[in-house]
Amino acid sequence: MEQTNAKNRRIVLASRPKGAPTQENFRLEEVAKPVPSEGEVLLRSIYLSLDPYMRGRMSDAPSYAPPVDIDAVMVGGTVCQIEDSRNPEFEKGEWVLSYSGWQLYAVSDGSDLTKLGKNPTNPSFALGILGMPGFTAYMGLLDIGRPKQEDTLVVAAATGPVGSTVGQIGKIKGCRRVVGVAGGQEKCSYAKETLGFDECLDHKAPDFADQLKMACPDGIDIYYENVGGKVFDAVLPLLNVGARIPVCGLVSRYNATKLPDGPDRLSLLMGTILVKRIKVQGFIIFDDYGHRYDEFAQDMTEMLKTGKIHYREQIVEHLESAPEAFIGMLEGKNFGKLVIKVNSEQQ
Repeated sequence: MEQTNAKNRRIVLASRPKGAPTQENFRLEEVAKPVPSEGEVLLRSIYLSLDPYMRGRMSDAPSYAPPVDIDAVMVGGTVCQIEDSRNPEFEKGEWVLSYSGWQLYAVSDGSDLTKLGKNPTNPSFALGILGMPGFTAYMGLLDIGRPKQEDTLVVAAATGPVGSTVGQIGKIKGCRRVVGVAGGQEKCSYAKETLGFDECLDHKAPDFADQLKMACPDGIDIYYENVGGKVFDAVLPLLNVGARIPVCGLVSRYNATKLPDGPDRLSLLMGTILVKRIKVQGFIIFDDYGHRYDEFAQDMTEMLKTGKIHYREQIVEHLESAPEAFIGMLEGKNFGKLVIKVNSEQQ
């Protein structure tokens, strides 16, 4: 991991990908370890979150957030310890949530940090179930999806940090049927046997659309959209009148360089939305719901404490592993919330 106490290792964006990212789009650098000025703290990154949204930040196409500049450190949420403090609001050894990106060390004036305490239990959870992914699942389903008794809920990427949480909350809130979509039998079995989904289907199956129709005999009332592509194509004709579709991502399209081949289906989509009075709403979690984070954190902490929610992490060692792990995540190779442990913890 860390090579010397005097150096900072970081991964920067070397070039913008055309299609799927490759190792050549990233560059590992070794620079001087930053030194905090008066009023600042030195952050020692322990855990780095890898998330699909980062692919969008590698592009300079217009989006809801500015792109990462070429030669700049890749963005990302981190859980850090304060290694040195010149800010009276923070103590050495304290844990914080930061957005210091793909690097071992950073400095901050404290304004962008969230305190996690001296000895948090499972500090990496702040990047997943108690952080952006869990918050996204919670607010998207409850505020936009509005689950009700007797609803059928379908969610893709069902064993990822968002999808797995959506499905479990759906069951807690009384949905009659929760159907997941995942890649491979191992993930589907986990969704049913551990997460409590009623059914989970492998999107790689040649008859996936037919399987989905059989799994949703009463149609679909909520489709939590985070994938798009052929999954949405199979969902669309099954949507019921008054169906709700929270949209938090379209991972199947993140590496695309052009629109898919085939006929223009926009009129089919818009006609279905009109005739069935379907609500489709995109959202950016902290932009739209940041003021409700405390509500989420309190509720989710209680659900974890009482065992109502199960959560799975995939922790990969070493900062240098981040590009390969990120590329694999976009291909669906991860199982659970993907986190890189970049540094050892301070004792």
